[in-house]
Amino acid sequence: MQLNPKQHKLARQVTSNFKFPLFLVKSLPMGWIAGLRVRELTGKKCVTSVPFKYLTKNPFKSTYFAVQSMAAELSTATPCLLAITGQKPSVAFIIVDLKATFSKKATDRVYFTCEDGAKAFEAVENCIKTGESAEATFKTVGKMRDGTIVSEFEFTWSFKQRKS
Repeated sequence: MQLNPKQHKLARQVTSNFKFPLFLVKSLPMGWIAGLRVRELTGKKCVTSVPFKYLTKNPFKSTYFAVQSMAAELSTATPCLLAITGQKPSVAFIIVDLKATFSKKATDRVYFTCEDGAKAFEAVENCIKTGESAEATFKTVGKMRDGTIVSEFEFTWSFKQRKS
């Protein structure tokens, strides 16, 4: 999958340890407080992480489910953002469904990996080609450093052309 120059620039910005936290402070302050990071972004894959720390834990000494949800959503939303960047006509996207499973306590940094990035590009292409809205479901898996799966999410995103 070939990225356009604007998409390459976005990928560099969101994986920057300097620029992305500044974006979070301005646009998503809870993400900044939680310590969200985008570790990797390509046209096919996105990896995000969230630390286990005082501000992200629950009374049961694990990462709070809502904090995991933020990091999981980021791992599916970022490929969608990448896919719409630089497109003509402009395309908007919004989450329309969410499913989650929590299987273990998250007691360390959790890495969420979504390998469904190509679905975003297909949905955007479909949306532009037909003029109709398109939906795509993205799976992301949260693992601690030792490989233990702590949660799995499925987010369904809807894409629609913006009116000129």
